Amino acid sequence: MGHCCSKSVSVVNNNDSISAAPATVHGNSDSVHQPKPPPPVTVRPTPKADSCSLTLSPFPSPFPAGVAPSPSPARTPGKKFRWPLPPPSPAKPIMSAIMKRFGSGEEKAKGTQVLENKQEGGEGGGGEAERQLDKNFGYSKNLAAKFDIGKEVGRGHFGHTCWAKGRKGELKGLPVAVKIISKAKMTTAISIEDVRREVKILKALSGHKHMIKFYDAFEDANNVYIVMELCEGGELLERILSRGGRYTEEDAKTIIMQILSVVSFFHLQGVVHRDLKPENFLFTTREDDAPMKVIDFGLSDFIRPDQRLNDVVGSAYYVAPEVLHRSYSIEADMWSIGVIGYILLCGSRPFWARNESGIFRSVLRADPNFDDTPWPSVSSEAKDFLKRLLSKDHRKRMTAAQALIHPWLRDENHAVPLDILIYKLVKYYLRATPLKRAAMKALSKALTEEQLVYLRAQFRLLEPQDDCVSFSNFKAALMRHVTDAMTEARVLEILNPMEPLLYKRLSFEEFCAAAISVYQLEALEEWESIASTAFEHFEQDGNRVISVEELAQEMNIGPSAYSLITDCFRSSDGKLSFLGYTKYLHGVTIRSSNTRRR
Repeated sequence: MGHCCSKSVSVVNNNDSISAAPATVHGNSDSVHQPKPPPPVTVRPTPKADSCSLTLSPFPSPFPAGVAPSPSPARTPGKKFRWPLPPPSPAKPIMSAIMKRFGSGEEKAKGTQVLENKQEGGEGGGGEAERQLDKNFGYSKNLAAKFDIGKEVGRGHFGHTCWAKGRKGELKGLPVAVKIISKAKMTTAISIEDVRREVKILKALSGHKHMIKFYDAFEDANNVYIVMELCEGGELLERILSRGGRYTEEDAKTIIMQILSVVSFFHLQGVVHRDLKPENFLFTTREDDAPMKVIDFGLSDFIRPDQRLNDVVGSAYYVAPEVLHRSYSIEADMWSIGVIGYILLCGSRPFWARNESGIFRSVLRADPNFDDTPWPSVSSEAKDFLKRLLSKDHRKRMTAAQALIHPWLRDENHAVPLDILIYKLVKYYLRATPLKRAAMKALSKALTEEQLVYLRAQFRLLEPQDDCVSFSNFKAALMRHVTDAMTEARVLEILNPMEPLLYKRLSFEEFCAAAISVYQLEALEEWESIASTAFEHFEQDGNRVISVEELAQEMNIGPSAYSLITDCFRSSDGKLSFLGYTKYLHGVTIRSSNTRRR
């Protein structure tokens, strides 16, 4: 499940770099013959009874026994940030969540039983009953008949991985990796469900060329066994270190395009990984041009298109700000890809501190450094690419499909994947008022050819008829990619609010108005020019006299917020001013209440 393991490191005085100790490997339960990462930041249970002590950090120490904290405690190079005053620790609410979720240490130590409210059928009523946790997964129990298990090649907190070879059937003679998860460590209903979900995700997503291949799942009285593809090329992190800590731009492009390709795939399927980092990408062989595979879906989850999650999970250096704020979606994975890209190009982390709380403060408050060496020699396109992934406002971040056609990565030979964001934006457009649609149409007319590249690619994927798309086009495009994961995440439900397209069609011009994100445009350097041109179009066709009350209703704000929009009108004619137009496009941010409690 979780990727919780460590590796010995030799600490040096240079704050910006460290070297990996050549010795033992305490393995990732999903990885094979590779060095192991620092433990991830997660509120999921560990087998140690003292892990919920309020006096401890919620995250296991990344240091080997006997190694004191230093300016470079972890495995990849980092930077230090100084703070004038120590702010309150972000770890406190995480510890509170642990206590609420798992109870006291004494209760957690029992581990094998839970109290549940059980409603009896018939006239007997109901009551509370204590019963044994059901650890029967329904998997096959004949692992020994199908595979010869060999030596252990990796170990983590939640399990270990062994080399194995098929004895018969399609896998006869084929080396595989078998992840072994102890049932004794499944001490809560949540931890049992985590294993079920990991197997579901691996099974549903297996088949993409950059996904670890899933073969089968087995169980016996003591363990669950997940049989997967064996990758013997080592981790991405190993290769970064072997190159002296950084990649050239061309080589970094190859790596990042593979990551974006698979991430765009499982985001469309309604799966968020939540622990993307160099340690979770393996090369299939030791060849320099070997393809990569993403591994370790122990922290992954299914997510509906408009859903917000609140579990604080991930790895400290790669966790997105909104995860720490406990309201996030698939954009959190894009932040992690931005951190990986930053490390590839400069050899140090964008956010660094001596401990977890310091890392969190850096993630929440600091901006990545693009001024020091080697950044002056890095192309402006590469820096723009990373800045658009490392935006603290998740609404301004690129999606994986958008990132693949960014000028830094754009390749005419690389297929552009369908983007679920298009469906979300069109759904909102169809619900919009006539004034809002007019404002969006004016904005779409101001887009440059560069901004239209992505929209044209998505429009083509919908396979328009007579240069228009309707409900059937959106449905067919989504159904071409349907898997069990998409069904489990209820992604297809996003089509329900799009039923107005049963009776109308969208031309490319109106599709552009429906499918543009104002927030992403605001992140561009040319936003002022785009907005100014858009307002000129809005003045010609759309702007009209509007009252404060009507504008407030359009923007879904109450009387108490009228003061925010009193400067939106021209005194001469009562129409929206340029400032009012941009405010109207941006809207007022209201914290979503659609956060799943777990």
